[in-house]
Amino acid sequence: MRLKPYPGLALALLFVCAAYPTLAQTAPAATESRPSLAIGAGLSGYNPDLGHGRMYGGALWIDYTPNRAPSLLRGIGIEAEARDLNYGRSPSQPSNLREDVAGGGVIYSWRHFRNIRPYGKFLMGYGNTDYGSNITHARYHDSRTVTSVGGGVEYRAFQSVWVRADYEYQWWPNFFKATTPAGLLNPQGFTVGVSYHFSRPHSH
Repeated sequence: MRLKPYPGLALALLFVCAAYPTLAQTAPAATESRPSLAIGAGLSGYNPDLGHGRMYGGALWIDYTPNRAPSLLRGIGIEAEARDLNYGRSPSQPSNLREDVAGGGVIYSWRHFRNIRPYGKFLMGYGNTDYGSNITHARYHDSRTVTSVGGGVEYRAFQSVWVRADYEYQWWPNFFKATTPAGLLNPQGFTVGVSYHFSRPHSH
């Protein structure tokens, strides 16, 4: 059986053949870096927005940045974070004051420099707080959906180890229900820590 000539098909084949060398040159750019997975831990100092003073505790985070994304979205990843503030209460704060938050969201790292990475983040999660009165000794427990924004900078100390300085501001909605409208709880503070990156950028 003879094949009938199709000029359109012939032109399409010529186009593919001509474009193949270009595709071969640009394809490696999509794998310019491996997916980045980082796990970190640090110490936090926060104003818990209950009483006067600061509280301290530990923080953990996990960051994942994919390697395939349009150039406009390169540097965007996801972050999971947990923090427990339970130490260093001042006399003006409830003696049982404690704030725990765990959540996740989007993080954007600006990777223009080799050893320094500024970043910003937006997270949503779940928060628990214990508080009470030092006079009546009443004790309370409350939970909220917590929204956080923040940012900071990471510095490569050596190889896969990065040092992080982080600031975060939180919204706990409808916390002070005796006010009209219900007042917000707005903890905020800094975290300093170290993260380990399990993969590093490489070039072809």
